[in-house]
Amino acid sequence: MKDIISMVAKRLGLGFLTIIVISVLIFLGVEALPGDVATAILGQEATPETVAAFRKELKLDLPPHVRYFAWLGDFMKGDLGTSLANKRPIAELIGWRFANTIFLASTSAVISVPLAILLGLLAALYRETWFDKAISTSTLSAISFPEFFVAYILIALLSVKLVVFPSISNINDQMSFWQKIHAIILPSLTLTFIVTAHMMRQTRAAIINVLASSYIEMAQLKGLKRMRVIVLHAFPNALSPVINVVALNLAYLVVGVVIVEVVFVYPGLGQLLVDSVSKRDIPVVQASGLIFAAVYVSLNLLADILSILSNPRLLHPRSK
Repeated sequence: MKDIISMVAKRLGLGFLTIIVISVLIFLGVEALPGDVATAILGQEATPETVAAFRKELKLDLPPHVRYFAWLGDFMKGDLGTSLANKRPIAELIGWRFANTIFLASTSAVISVPLAILLGLLAALYRETWFDKAISTSTLSAISFPEFFVAYILIALLSVKLVVFPSISNINDQMSFWQKIHAIILPSLTLTFIVTAHMMRQTRAAIINVLASSYIEMAQLKGLKRMRVIVLHAFPNALSPVINVVALNLAYLVVGVVIVEVVFVYPGLGQLLVDSVSKRDIPVVQASGLIFAAVYVSLNLLADILSILSNPRLLHPRSK
């Protein structure tokens, strides 16, 4: 148990350090953007005095390291600053949009995770059959397609040709739950199509790897049915890598929605990030980028920790 606690503590420490390093990279990346932020916002016709006053208001006259620690300190306190584009608190702008992103990611996860695990189990059960080959070929093709390509294909088929679902996934608080689900079907299907393929292949590989173990061979020699061997013996021991890949794909569902949100004009955090970059709204870009990074690192940490806790060799070490 002490070894497990030590491993989890190390993972948490590395995760916190990773977020700090990413925050530095985000700040430096924004600093490296060409042009002057004050001039870009005020326009070329602004007087030097006005630009200087605006730079002082934005604290651009301070050294970069001073601005970085001030920004990070305020962020850790929950103060995300004020948007330069509309002078509204960034926390207010991000709050409902981040909730929309989580809603889209959660809907996709509810569909993709059970489907991927089921297909992985069936592919391992019917290994080297036509079913396994068909599923493997389909998933390999799905992984090869970029998100925007899948999105536009779905729009062409289900929105333009068949007119079943809307091509613009705009949701608001006045809509009912099922109205929101209907509005986000296409972006949710796009994300599901991509992540299901990856999770299914990893699940299949993990189960097949466990099937080569000696205790699985012993179970088969005892006359147990193959389905029973896979479900009751192979899958529990393959749970650690499966949990790891599921958590990693959940991280992708939250962070990798930027392109999908832009294609479907979905009012999420990814769309806000793209709009803020075009408007040179630096505080919003920094806050959105760090939130995405924190979510991604946190879900990766969750994957590591769950992988450790579900590993039978760590939970039940052999006595010396």
